[in-house]
Amino acid sequence: MKFGNQQQAASNDPVVIAQQQQLREQQEVQQAFQKGVTALRDFIAPSSIEFSPGYFQLGTRIARTFYVYGYPRTVNTGWLSSLVNLDEILDISMFIYPVESQVVMENLRKKVSQLEAGLQIDAEKGRVRDPAKQSAIQDAEEMRDKLQVGEERFFRFGLYLTLYAENLDELDYVTHKVESMLGQQLVYSKVATSQQEQAFNSIIPQCLDQLQIRRNFSTGALSTSFPFTSADLSQENGILYGINMHNSGLVIFDRFTLENGNAVVFAKSGAGKSFTVKLEALRSMMFGTEVFIIDPENEYQRMAEAVGGAYVRLSLNSATRINPFDLPQVVDTEEADNALRSNLITLHGLLRLMMGGAQAQMAAGSTGAIAAPALTPVEESDLDAALIETYAKAGITNDPLTHRSQPPTIADLYDTLLHMGGTGPELAQRLRKYTTGTFAGIFSQQSNIDINNQLVVFNVRDLEDELRPVAMYIVLNFIWNKTKADQKRRLLVVDEAWQLMKYEDSANFLFSLAKRARKYNLGITTITQDVEDFMGSRMGRAIVANASMQILLKQSTSAVDVLADVFKLTSEERKRLSQFPVGQGLFFAGQSHVHIQVAASPTETGLITTNPDQIKAMESAQSLDTQQQGEGTIDLSNRLSPGV
Repeated sequence: MKFGNQQQAASNDPVVIAQQQQLREQQEVQQAFQKGVTALRDFIAPSSIEFSPGYFQLGTRIARTFYVYGYPRTVNTGWLSSLVNLDEILDISMFIYPVESQVVMENLRKKVSQLEAGLQIDAEKGRVRDPAKQSAIQDAEEMRDKLQVGEERFFRFGLYLTLYAENLDELDYVTHKVESMLGQQLVYSKVATSQQEQAFNSIIPQCLDQLQIRRNFSTGALSTSFPFTSADLSQENGILYGINMHNSGLVIFDRFTLENGNAVVFAKSGAGKSFTVKLEALRSMMFGTEVFIIDPENEYQRMAEAVGGAYVRLSLNSATRINPFDLPQVVDTEEADNALRSNLITLHGLLRLMMGGAQAQMAAGSTGAIAAPALTPVEESDLDAALIETYAKAGITNDPLTHRSQPPTIADLYDTLLHMGGTGPELAQRLRKYTTGTFAGIFSQQSNIDINNQLVVFNVRDLEDELRPVAMYIVLNFIWNKTKADQKRRLLVVDEAWQLMKYEDSANFLFSLAKRARKYNLGITTITQDVEDFMGSRMGRAIVANASMQILLKQSTSAVDVLADVFKLTSEERKRLSQFPVGQGLFFAGQSHVHIQVAASPTETGLITTNPDQIKAMESAQSLDTQQQGEGTIDLSNRLSPGV
């Protein structure tokens, strides 16, 4: 009785009552807080799920899951790519269960025995031979042999797909579309009728296979179902090259992120190779890249004029002069020490080309004969001595401090050769046409061009055929010297490069630049339409192998086999290579390649196209605008073109 009175007194104590009240309030606050906490599943869970026999509703969307139950006897590699790249919203779930080889071999043995017994019974009863049973026996025996030697393994494979749509009609349309795509490959599927909940649980990333619809697959058959077949070539930084035809994505790429910035472009005439390269150059300039172009066909003049670039026209009648004896004004100590020696080696190749290499090669004609050496060893030795003496007369030695002196010219070399012993006078006579003869002036005087522009185009169209490879060689050396002087990010475009590849010395020089360009932040783009001649050259194949990026547009039938062997193209790619429309092709970047559609805005197209019809249409539109301006009525509605 006394204890009970104490407990009652404690319960009536105001302090105790206050503590209990505070505890209850804390519990209520804690419960309210827990109700307000949102778990991860609350973020990813839909607002509602309603299952029906043939579909289910996930929030506001309609979905349907079906499974694949039948496959043909053989499937092609990448047969699943059509689904992976389908422009529809779908989920694909694959379950792969390894099976012990010993168990499979025992089952195959029993199966073969049953099939053989069935064939024997049919024969005894006079029935027509069943080809399906015979094929099944052959397949089973082949599988047993491969399992026995460990060449293959066995798996159980389940493939489920879920399609999503806004309404039931759209869902039926997408379902028919997917089933038709699979049916064309003899792959059969069914809707998981009355099992949509189990099918949905099998699709979501929980690793739960509640449908358990599986098919036996060997290693080879399973590899054809590899789902990651869509090549994606898109980076955060880079320029837009075009549209990925595999998945309608954008091909945005920075070629300088590869092992080197070199590229080759192969295409037949009219396939869009110059258009593609001009588009790349135009967009690269937006990021501050300097661009040099060797233009043998006057295709880049409109673009150069539009962007305020320098257009250097080389011909015997022009006032432009480039001295091949110029030395690069480099800052790097090691480069400065080797500047004279490096230029002497370059001049050896140039002079061989000038004093007989080009003529001998042209005389060989299309027979494929190898031209005789332009210079004998004695002549090479005398020429080397004459070059060193010519530089010495101008006060230039291996000392970098002397390299700022005015360099000599070919005329000075001619004078040195003429007054030296040995084969010098004979070499001077072979060089005379470049000093006082037909080709005098253009390369026998001091340089009078000072390039300080983001885009520089060297036009060599008006040069004679014999002089054109010499000019391209000298221009390449001029650009190379500037590249070594200040190492900015630059692109060098060599159009119709087959003209250089015809001659051994110029081909060697171009390959040397391609090998060393990465060190100087230079990317070389080589363009050609004569694939067979280019790839038939040892240096041509080496240039392709040294390019980290390749673009193959539409090819002639004769060139397809050559490129297919070099680039290891599949049979489908080989077939398409000669059938691509203008502007479509294969884009290789490192180990990846995609089917690309080159895309340009109307404004860009107006700057870079060489299509006569498009040019004529633009000139007509421009003439009409001029006329309207003269009349005081200007219509701007059709003159604004969207950007890229």
